[in-house]
Amino acid sequence: MKPIWIVDDDQSIRFVLERALQRDGLVTRSFTNAPDVLAALSNVDPSELPSAMISDIRMPGGDGLELLAKIKARAPELPIIIMTAYSDLDSAVSAFQGGAFEYLAKPFDITKAVELARRALQESEKDDATTQPVVPATEMLGQAPAMQELFRAIGRLSQSNVTVLITGESGSGKELVAKALHKHSPKAQGPFVAINTAAIPKDLLESELFGHERGAFTGAQALRRGRFEQAEGGTLFLDEIGDMPFDLQTRLLRVLSDGHFYRVGGHTAIKTQVRVIAATHQDLELRVAAGAFREDLFHRLNVIRLRLPALRERLDDVPVLVQHFMVHSAKQLGVEAKRVSALAMAQLSQFSFPGNVRQLENLCHWLTVMAPAQVVEVKDLPPEVLAGRSVPATALTTQPEAGPATQHAELITSAQPAQMVASSGLDWPDQVRQEALTLLGGGSSQVWDHMTRKLESALIDAALMHTGGKRVEAASRLGIGRNTITRKIQELGLQAEP
Repeated sequence: MKPIWIVDDDQSIRFVLERALQRDGLVTRSFTNAPDVLAALSNVDPSELPSAMISDIRMPGGDGLELLAKIKARAPELPIIIMTAYSDLDSAVSAFQGGAFEYLAKPFDITKAVELARRALQESEKDDATTQPVVPATEMLGQAPAMQELFRAIGRLSQSNVTVLITGESGSGKELVAKALHKHSPKAQGPFVAINTAAIPKDLLESELFGHERGAFTGAQALRRGRFEQAEGGTLFLDEIGDMPFDLQTRLLRVLSDGHFYRVGGHTAIKTQVRVIAATHQDLELRVAAGAFREDLFHRLNVIRLRLPALRERLDDVPVLVQHFMVHSAKQLGVEAKRVSALAMAQLSQFSFPGNVRQLENLCHWLTVMAPAQVVEVKDLPPEVLAGRSVPATALTTQPEAGPATQHAELITSAQPAQMVASSGLDWPDQVRQEALTLLGGGSSQVWDHMTRKLESALIDAALMHTGGKRVEAASRLGIGRNTITRKIQELGLQAEP
């Protein structure tokens, strides 16, 4: 049996892997650095060539990615598993792009490591090379299993122009995923064009997407290229696709089907070579069932679906994200980056972050301005974090471009709603749970619709009260489109000034 080579400068890692693989009946040979591996590969008897390799990514004398490239040049069929303690998208992408068979984040489960080694052996027996590239976006960090799966998926899609649908809650970073997919695709040299389909009025969205001819409508004084033409040869990112008007969905379907479209008022078909990536926080299957989204368009978009986990599903990633955002915020404001104490970090790691990564980033801006010392302590955290309750991310929004005095005033004002929530003593998730139990116990079969309508009504009513009935401003504060809030006001029977 050909051995599995283990390459790591950490003796404890080598020991654990050796014993685990040997207990599984596998033969191993270990190395402490890349030069020794390359020397052995040049001089070893063919019968002793490895059947697979497990290598660390960072070692003295040459890192695992350099080793990966050199070995792939000599033995492209050899499956190589890359290990790393640096669980970010950069590492995962670089590993897959270099032709790694798999990517194993430290600390790893030993059973999973053995399972991966077994899979690598099976692949080796097929004499098939597994080379699946990818690339990174430095803001995308995460050690959580869900994020590691996302990194792998981005890597495996990096040689494809297939349509991708990204799902995830607002603020979770869907556009970052889209940018990473574009940056590491065959269309990376082309433009990346993004449009939020929920933020543009229905009567303007068609022109935004497809452009218009001169004189196509009142005010169209010149020919205008739409987003599809602007993205030619690159990627068009359609954010909040679930809010796209139904009639425009038909036009989008045609473009995805045959690659042609017409400008508004135009009579000549325009051929487009654009990769479409769509994103939504909504459940499109439910939208299809409700007749609000075309089923055929859903299937066109849903070729590959990537789910971006909410931050509360990966709270272990909070420390590395906090460190990243504190440094980023300090650079924006031109000050020295503050550090977060262990106790304060533990408190942050227990918060549910309903606004997801965007809320955490805003919180780090808040701390950079408001925390009095260079080390952020528990007492410096915002009231809602100390209370262990979640409030909208907008309560922590900062404006880094403003002057220090303006920022100070705005941040104090923005903290007041959080203090009111914290002091009210209300635990609204428990109230929701109790009402749901009451409805379920009463035999109701429309609990979801009932509770959803109540929640939407409360949110929109609060936003309209806050903005004095101004719909556009209320929609902006809620993070939804103007058309969406208008439709909801009508559906829910709310009263509001136009």
